[in-house]
Formats: sequence, C-alpha cells, structure tokens
Amino acid sequence: MSSYRESGVDLEAAARAVDLIRDLAKDATSPNVVESVGGFAGLFKLGGTKLLAAATDGVGTKTEIARMAGRLDTVGVDLVAMCADDVVCTGAEPLFFLDYVAVGKIVPEEVAELVRGVAEGCRQAGCALLGGETAEHPGAMEEGQFDLAGFCVGIVDEAELLGPHRVDEGDVLIGLESSGLHSNGYSLVRKWLDERGYFLRDRPEPLPRRLEDELLEPTSIYAKTVLRLAREGWVHAAAHVTGGGLVENVPRVLPDGLGAEIDRSAWQPQPIFELLQRDTGSSDDDMFATFNMGIGMVLTVPPSAQEQVLRTADNAHVIGRVTPGAGTAFV
Repeated sequence: MSSYRESGVDLEAAARAVDLIRDLAKDATSPNVVESVGGFAGLFKLGGTKLLAAATDGVGTKTEIARMAGRLDTVGVDLVAMCADDVVCTGAEPLFFLDYVAVGKIVPEEVAELVRGVAEGCRQAGCALLGGETAEHPGAMEEGQFDLAGFCVGIVDEAELLGPHRVDEGDVLIGLESSGLHSNGYSLVRKWLDERGYFLRDRPEPLPRRLEDELLEPTSIYAKTVLRLAREGWVHAAAHVTGGGLVENVPRVLPDGLGAEIDRSAWQPQPIFELLQRDTGSSDDDMFATFNMGIGMVLTVPPSAQEQVLRTADNAHVIGRVTPGAGTAFV
C-alpha cells in the first residue's frame, strides 16, 4: 500500500464529480451568486457591499477512529474546523454553524459528546452553534456507527474579500502549522493500521504519544488568526490545506498565469507523517498530494507584510512564493 487510491479513495473521480456538479449548479442559481461550486466557500450578495460566505463539509472516516477509540468529544471540533476555515478563506467572519449527526441508534450521552465537540469548535471559531439535526438510521447504519456533516455561514464586505484577484507575483507564502493529520487521508490511515496490525494504544517510533492521541488530535481552527491578519490588510488570499494537500489547495487561490514555489525544508512535519511514509512506502509526491504535511493554512502575503504576519501568527513559517506559471512546484 503506497497511495490514497490503493486505500479506496479516487481523487480523480472526486474532481470529475465536482465538475459535473458545477454544471448542474448553473441551472440552480441566482443573480446574487458571486461564487458557487469549486471555491473554498460559496459567495452570495446580501445587499449593499455585504456578501454571505457559506461552506459545508464532514469529518470523513476519522469518525471510525473515534468510534474505535470510544472518544467522541473531539471530532466535533474537526467538523467546525473543516467548515469555518473554508469560510474564512474568503475573508468572511464565521457567523453561525449548523450540524447534522446521523447514528445507527441514538444513545443520548454519545450524541451529547459529539455535539460537545461541535460547541467547542464554535467557541474556537468565534461563531454561534445555531442549530442542527440528529437522525437515527436503523437498518442502514449499525449500532455505534455515526457520521457528521456541518454547515457554516459568514459575512464579508466586498472591499475586504480575499482571493486570487488580490494575489501578485512575488507574494510570500506563509504556512500556519497544522496540529497533525487534521481530517484528511484517514482511509489510507485506517488501511495502514489494519495492515500493520497496530492497536490505537500503541506508540510506534518516532511518535511521542499513543496512536489514538495522534490520530484524534483535533483539526486546528485558524479563523480568528486569519481574520485578525486580514483586517490589518496583511493578507491577499488564504488556502485551507485539506484533501489534495498543498499540491491542490494552494493553486485554488492563485490567478491564471501564476503558480507557487514551495520549499519543503522550510518547516518540519510532525512525526506522524514520517511514520506513515515509512510504513506505507509512499513517495514524497504521494504524501504531499494526500496529507497537509504539517501546514494547515497557507496565506499569500505582500513582502512588505511578511514580518508583521510572522510576529502576529503562532507557528508560522515562510514556505515559498508566488511565481509565474501554474500549479505547485516543490524545491
């Protein structure tokens, strides 16, 4: 096993599905839609100069690790992070969040633990937990199984909108460290656990703690940090590094004709990535196309603001620059 595809995930098919959905969405639109399918968040003109930004996501098969470990209070934080950090990539302040919890059988205490994590995530993101839905699916899901989906809405003034339209050649790429795997690549992780025969309580070298602690570390929530920097005028664009890693997500915030050059030696990925690569035999290219590799958010910043951003943001590194061309090149 050496690739995400071999674990059962087909990223090319996922990209093709997005293309097909984008075509369908063209027939279900409104004159107020500014940006729809394909961006980190959809944008909808509210009136005047205000735009609503909205995003939806899930936690993926990280939920299975939580179920196996019997630890349900962290994946709700992941759920908020996946949505709120997409919304803030537009420069929007997250306003409120809605959750959807599907379970094989409702156990009130377990549902409460899941939502406890959602509430904590909302506190970290600075948004309200406005409501949600809990659905019981007997016969379709086994008892003990669950899945999560979330929906976040934010607001931004047109003049403060982040995105490719503000990015210039020569902009500096500043990476904000991840807390670990975040919420992507877990189909490969679960296959790796099974094939290696690891138990979640194991602590294989070079990990500093047990596997369950590493694998259930909540996704970092960058919303407040990105907003603080953006309001100072120090950020042109922000890329949330989720599925597809740095390879696919950084180009999403670059205009046509510009690419990204990233220095892999500019930061040190956490030990979990080293262990995964060693055990699975994955190439560097596979790892960087599947996982965040220690960087959870990338900001494009004018050179004049580089030092201010580094002083203000925790665990930030200059990882590259915006260059002529297209795509992501590693040096």
